[in-house]
Amino acid sequence: MIHYKTKEEIELIRKSALLLSAALAEVAKALKPGMTTLDVDAVADKFIVENGAVPSFKNYKGFPNACCISVNEAVVHGIPNKHVLKDGDILTVDVGVYMNGFHADSAYTFAIGNVPENVRRLMAATKASLYKGIEKAIIGNRIGDISYAIQEYTEKERGYGVVRELVGHGLGRHLHEDPQVPNYGKRGSGPVIKEGLVIAIEPMINLRTKDVEYLEDGWTVVTRDRSPSVHFEHTVAVGKGKPDILSSFTEIEKAEKNNPELNTNY
Repeated sequence: MIHYKTKEEIELIRKSALLLSAALAEVAKALKPGMTTLDVDAVADKFIVENGAVPSFKNYKGFPNACCISVNEAVVHGIPNKHVLKDGDILTVDVGVYMNGFHADSAYTFAIGNVPENVRRLMAATKASLYKGIEKAIIGNRIGDISYAIQEYTEKERGYGVVRELVGHGLGRHLHEDPQVPNYGKRGSGPVIKEGLVIAIEPMINLRTKDVEYLEDGWTVVTRDRSPSVHFEHTVAVGKGKPDILSSFTEIEKAEKNNPELNTNY
């Protein structure tokens, strides 16, 4: 069942989403080679808690940390650990925030230092595909229109692998709600998009194969051929007129550009 939100509820989700975006901006300021993924997790965790919110992922179905941090070939759900980040790595930081009774969810992929050009092109395409999908989140369209836009831009036009096993989702009082929002599909398919829908749109795009597998920790999903994967995500509300992006990349991108350790040439 899809739970449509009132305008007041959407504003509460926006507050969670903007706090989450600010937490990712703090990560962007701090990132550098030599940090562990546990160090990165601690930056976001501390910021969220100090601002009166709760990290949505922490203890969710047993997940131990505030952030999912996925490095290079890891697609999603990487558990922060003592892995040391180095020049040439890409990492996705996926975070949820729970505040005032509502969740928000967002993810951003960062490039540290000398990341190969083909990986930077993948980053650019994945980020652009997120907005291609968001453009279709309007009243009267169907979820499949979002899915098709993402797949068409990344897989059909550029030959990248679109992950099938993991999808976007509704969210609000619960972290995961209906409907599912795949990153592949047919135009005109799936539930009709109505006013008050709030969804996490999150393309997960691989450099080569679409196929993935789970590591032994039961959480981390990696590309089967171990090629790099990129993931960007926004929390989006459907109102009258254009889609309303509740999370924001503005401060993240500003911090990213001001951090000499990060590569923004993508």
